[in-house]
Amino acid sequence: MTDAAELRRRTRELLDEHPPAATDRAGFLGARFDAGLAWVHYPEGLGGLGAPRALQAVVDAELEAAGAPDNDPRRIGIGLGMAAPTILQYGTHEQKQRYLRPLWLGEEVWCQLFSEPGAGSDLAALGTRAVREGDAWIVNGQKVWTSSAHAARWAILIARTDPDVPKHQGITYFICDMTDPGVEVRPLRQITGEAEFNEVFLTDVRIPDARRLGGIGDGWRVAQTTLMNERVSIGGMRLPREGGMIGPVSRTWRERPELRTHDLHQRLLTLWTEAEVARLTGERLRQQLVAGQPGPEGSGMKLAFARLNQEISGLEVELLGAEGLLYDDWTMRRPELVDFTGRDAGYRYLRSKGNSIEGGTSEVLLNIVAERVLGLPAEPRTDKDVAWKDLAR
Repeated sequence: MTDAAELRRRTRELLDEHPPAATDRAGFLGARFDAGLAWVHYPEGLGGLGAPRALQAVVDAELEAAGAPDNDPRRIGIGLGMAAPTILQYGTHEQKQRYLRPLWLGEEVWCQLFSEPGAGSDLAALGTRAVREGDAWIVNGQKVWTSSAHAARWAILIARTDPDVPKHQGITYFICDMTDPGVEVRPLRQITGEAEFNEVFLTDVRIPDARRLGGIGDGWRVAQTTLMNERVSIGGMRLPREGGMIGPVSRTWRERPELRTHDLHQRLLTLWTEAEVARLTGERLRQQLVAGQPGPEGSGMKLAFARLNQEISGLEVELLGAEGLLYDDWTMRRPELVDFTGRDAGYRYLRSKGNSIEGGTSEVLLNIVAERVLGLPAEPRTDKDVAWKDLAR
């Protein structure tokens, strides 16, 4: 059985054979994956060793101390946090072998084609259609709020394959090649001036059946794995004390005493405490993941993440006064990642408004927490047993 001592030995062996200072980044990352030290809880041959998930921290600490490169996880977060665990659970042997290694190395960026203009909060109402044609599916529809679509090679996609059954039953999950004919990506410019999100139009896109994940009509169940992992990756990210949004405002408070007031002090203390509670709760959530799959607790963490980001960024703008109303750059850009702490207070204030929408709206997540965590009665849903084609739209 692989234990911490064995992982340290394997990590030192990797560093001896591929010294970070003398090995190019891609070569080192490839060697790390092949040694089973990418995500140690994955099976052998897929970047892991079948070891307990908690032991990943042992490997990460050794590599960080040695100055080894990482795989730029923020840039490939959708692939790492959402696509990979779904492929691992539902993918065929061939799919796992094809997609997981380049995904982890960051050679291929992934995006998520779930939300639609008429099916955002009610995702199961989606209308993008996939029609079987021999050994392939012909897909037509529109997706929206797609992060990284402009940089992505692959997408995880859910589409309706049977309109004659209730909405949750007629969905199938696919892997879509974003370079295929018929895939059109258009930027969605946000309040920050950037176009980090996109809308994606699918016109007669041909997806081989070999790129289907899970059974036909079983897409909703497969998608739940993706969504639960998404909320954990957003709300349960590992942070040091004063990491994230609370860091910049805390530094400003210490370095600019002339800005302080009693009221702002009380609010900062409250938010600092809540941020620390959320950080420690996130650590507990990650420890729970060691024992199994993510559950609805991730929705609660994502809720807290959104609320705290918005309240902290609002406090920071108030603390800075007129200076907080300045904005550094309205240039239309299409960034590949969100950099909350690398920009100014105005950017953080504007960008955090999207936190209560992306990754599941706060209203939907409140329902999930109420029903699946607190055990409260479910909301009446009169459309659960109605065929999708008969739903009012």
